[in-house]
Order: sequence, then C-alpha cells, then structure tokens
Amino acid sequence: MSGEECESGMDYSEDECGYADYYNDEDDCEMEQPDPTKRDPEYFSYECLSVEEVERHLNVSVEALSNSLQITPSLAKVLLHTNRWSVQDIVKKFGDESVNLLDRKSSASSTTGAVDQGQIRTTLQAIQCPVCLLTQPHDKFSALSCGHKFCKDCWSVHFEVQILQGVSTGIGCMAKDCDVLAPEDFVLSQVSRPATRERYQQFAFRDYVKSHPEFQFCPGLNCRAVVRAKEPRAKRVQCSSCAAAFCFLCGGDYHAPTDCATIRRWLTKCADDSETANYISAHTKDCPRCHVCIEKNGGCNHMQCYNCKHDFCWMCLGDWKSHGSDYYECSRYKENPDAAQESALTRAREALKKYLHYYERWENHSKSLKLEEQTLRNIRRRIDDKIMKAAGTWIDWQYLLDAAALLAKCRYTLQYTYPYAYYMEAGPRKALFEYQQAQLEAEIENLSWKVERAETTDRGDLENQMDIAEKRRTTLLKDFLG
Repeated sequence: MSGEECESGMDYSEDECGYADYYNDEDDCEMEQPDPTKRDPEYFSYECLSVEEVERHLNVSVEALSNSLQITPSLAKVLLHTNRWSVQDIVKKFGDESVNLLDRKSSASSTTGAVDQGQIRTTLQAIQCPVCLLTQPHDKFSALSCGHKFCKDCWSVHFEVQILQGVSTGIGCMAKDCDVLAPEDFVLSQVSRPATRERYQQFAFRDYVKSHPEFQFCPGLNCRAVVRAKEPRAKRVQCSSCAAAFCFLCGGDYHAPTDCATIRRWLTKCADDSETANYISAHTKDCPRCHVCIEKNGGCNHMQCYNCKHDFCWMCLGDWKSHGSDYYECSRYKENPDAAQESALTRAREALKKYLHYYERWENHSKSLKLEEQTLRNIRRRIDDKIMKAAGTWIDWQYLLDAAALLAKCRYTLQYTYPYAYYMEAGPRKALFEYQQAQLEAEIENLSWKVERAETTDRGDLENQMDIAEKRRTTLLKDFLG
C-alpha cells in the first residue's frame, strides 16, 4: 500500500494509510477511479500546505488586488481579510472608487489604509496627545485614515498591549467609537521590539488563514500544516504531516452524516447533560432471562449470557433470535403521541427520555469503538503467531485486518447518525433515515460478531458481510450526507 495515491491527491505512507485510521482502508488508497464522486459520497479533493506555501497563495491575492485597485499591499490585506479573500468581489464592490477607499469606513465592516497626509492638517505648533495629554511637535504624531492623531509613544504602547493579548488584524484606532482598523504596515512602523513584531505577524497570519474559506489549520498537536480545498465542505480530510483526520469545514472530528451546526449543538448538550445520562444509564445490565448482572466487554451488541447462554440485544434486551426483523424498532425512538397534551413536568421527562435514548446509543457505539480496538490488537497478535508457526503468510490473513478496519469505519459513521436522528423533524424523510440506520446497525452487529470470532468464521462469509455493511453505510451517506 506504501506509495499509492489516495483519493485526495496526496501521497501517504503505509502508516498514514494503515488500519489505525478508520477511513484509510484499501478502498481509500487505491488508484483514482474515473469518477470517484459517484463511487464514494465522502470523496473530497484537498491538499496539505506548509506555512511558506500558504503565504505564497495569500501574496498572490494581495498582489492581484493591489495592482487592480492601485492601493498599497497593506490596505489590500485589510480588504481581503474583511471580504473573505475574494478579489473579484472587492473589485466589483469598489471599482473606480478605489481612490476613496482610505476615507470609507463602510468598506467591509471597517477598512483603513496608511496615513493619508492630505487628511492630517500640518502645523508648526505643538499638539496635545488625547491619551497621555503631553504636548509634543506635530512630527511626533501619527494617524490612521480616520485622521485621529495620537503620539507615536501611545500608538506603540497601544499596539504592544493588543498584540500581547493575541489581537492582530482586529487592532483599531484609539479614538472613541472609531472602528477604523490599523493596517499591517502602520502597526509595524510603530512597534520597535523584534519579538513583538514577530508575534504580530504570526497572529496576523493566523487571522488571514482563518478568514480564508479555502484554508483550514490542522488541529493536530504542534502541527503547522494548513489544508486547502477549493470547495469548502464538511468533508473528511487528513493531514499529511501528522495524520490527524478532521472535518474541513469546522476543524472538529469528522461527523458525517451530521452537519457542523448540529454536531456542535449535540456535543454542547452532551456536555451539559452527561452527568444525568451517566447517572440514569448504568454500565451493566441484567440478563432478561436469568437476571444475572452482565458487564459489556466487547463492541458487539449481540450478547450471550455466560450463565444461561441466552442471546439478547444489549440495547433493547430483546431476544436476538427474533431481533433481525425487529431491529428497526430497536434503533428507532418511539414518540409519545400524547406528549403535547401532558403537563410541563411530563413533557420534560419525555424530552429527557428521548435524549437518553439517543445518547445511550451514541455513547454505546463510542465505547464499542474502543473495545474493538482491543479486538484488532488481538487479531494482529494471532496473525503474528500464525506466521511464526508457518500457518500462512501476512497476505493470507490480511482479510481479518480489513474486516476489523471496515467494522470501525462503519461503526464510526453509525455513531454520528444518532445526533442526526435526534434533531430531525418527524416525517417520511426521518422514517427513511431511521430505516437505513437500522439496516446499517444490524449489518454492523453481524460483522462485529463475526470479527470477534474471526478464526472460526468462514472467510467468504466474512467478506460477504463486509461488502453488505459497507454498501449499507454508503447508501445512507449518499442519501443524507450534505
């Protein structure tokens, strides 16, 4: 797999395309297909850039705008930063009025240029600084395009304090109720300390990247890489430097099919209500037949009581033998049709019950992912033992690793279907989603059961189950991934 080209267009090493990452199975690292957008609903074209490469991209836009409007590069940066780096939109917005840009605070939200000497009334008399109240010669003063003059010492202190607080492109004029921003060249002309200047430029670069719709910082620890995508969407990307995977649009964990706004609402709700959920949802359950206490120690929801050998579902405690046809009912939350007529307390309890239904399943799949990581380690260890005993080669047993990686990939997607379902409005579309969700969950549990018993599972049967599970996952994403 080493040296093959991933669908994103980047080259990954074997570790980066290995099974430690749920999404980097052999399908993701194969040669590019004629139309991957139709084959894979999660396909996304992007590239990873260094700081120097990003600066070159930004400078191209700065130079283009500066030449088009005949303005300084410093002012061009302000305009681009406040207009999402769209050169065409800025040119269209200002056109022939570029000569008046320095006088207009309405361009974007608050734009400015360097000191316009025509706006500063020169005088041979001394001037009093409105901040320090010291009277100094006029050549000791500077002003932004708004014309508010302050002594250079006050400007320097003002900028240093703002920079120490992490502010850069947002530094404005010191005058009351003035929203004019200080451009880069003006700030650097007033700040003399090299460390402060460097800090300002680092913060400014950070702000420029964050305001650019095509760029996203890698959230990896101590990673300086920047991911670039010409079409910003909530798709999965992976940094080529540190192998961190994340959602390009929000920078958080990848969360398909749930959109960025919904997953933020869900995670906030989970953080607020997690103690209640943990209190109500116990980590152990009683066997529905013999009532012996059982602790879940694997990722599969198909449980078998060690005491009476009864097979049941961990989530709904239903009989597993008849569970195949009823799985839709297990994963689906049943709304109370009379909830609207109930008292406020009853409605609150119903709302908590609904939340706990989805939260318990969300948390269960999260725990299953962690438990199945141990299953993957056990499979690796058993494969090593078989190879040492000359019972086949690594390639002969590769399908077991493929199955474990695909299981994690499918379960990860399934976990994020529950926030999506929680916030969906009731109707035919939600019914379709819950049906596909239930089908995916059933196939995942079948796959999980077979992976945990991989050595006794027929290879053809296991690979067939892998194909079914992945098709269920892909079908759901094609229908509901934004």
